[in-house]
Amino acid sequence: MTAPLSRSLADQVVPLPPAARPEPTWDECRVIGHEPVGDRYHRLTLRAPSIADRALAGQFVMISIPENTPSRSVLPRPMAVHRRRPAEGVVEIVYGAGGAGTRALTQVAVGEDLLVTGPLGRGFTLDPGTRRVLVVGRGIGVCSVMGAVEDAVATGVEVVAVTSARTREALVGPGDLAELGVERVLAVTDEAGDSAVPVVGARLAGELADDPPAQVFVCGSDRLAELCRALGREWGARVQVSLEAHMACGLGYCHGCATAATTTGSESPLICADGPVFALPTGGADR
Repeated sequence: MTAPLSRSLADQVVPLPPAARPEPTWDECRVIGHEPVGDRYHRLTLRAPSIADRALAGQFVMISIPENTPSRSVLPRPMAVHRRRPAEGVVEIVYGAGGAGTRALTQVAVGEDLLVTGPLGRGFTLDPGTRRVLVVGRGIGVCSVMGAVEDAVATGVEVVAVTSARTREALVGPGDLAELGVERVLAVTDEAGDSAVPVVGARLAGELADDPPAQVFVCGSDRLAELCRALGREWGARVQVSLEAHMACGLGYCHGCATAATTTGSESPLICADGPVFALPTGGADR
């Protein structure tokens, strides 16, 4: 959730219809796991029963760095809820240590507590009657769509997944998808030369032509989002995209994460309050 907001994509999205969402909590959550993932990410496991039980697919949390952590950042950091495990009372966050705040977060040890606010935001909507979905994520963007995979699997909806990264070691989600029983996974990388958008698009168009998905969920790449929109237009599928943005509060108070989308109101939709998940118009398939 910490990549800069893409203005080229953000000015094209449409807020999803209002939906009920859980009230966020403000809690001290115990770190019960914290380990490197691949060559550039970290998996943070938090004891957070209320969030694990209530978080919706695509929602996020704001994590504050402890005061005694060296080089801590004053502002909390938005993190997508990667996995929800309500039976265990835990949530998992996968993040990249890019800025000062996330680098400081890597120093938090198992057994320490983190101040966490959440769940926050407008998540993905899995429509009744959907039989198949396509989920697409690039890099850390896979974390934002994994909740949609969990929901689809839990309701018997077939999932076709694309996870993309620079290298094989940087791929996020293959283990989670295997755990969830997703069999149709397209893992592509720059180093293998199979992650180019036209290549991915041709494979998906060919493999799914006979029985295309009714919904597409995407995060992490403008180019992949545009591909999903083109495929959605071809298939008559509805496309939802999770936008990434810097956030100061995550609650809609600071108005610092407005999109550039045109509205009839006085301000563009906010990523934190109206999103992070939005509809990406495809034409006739839109609701």
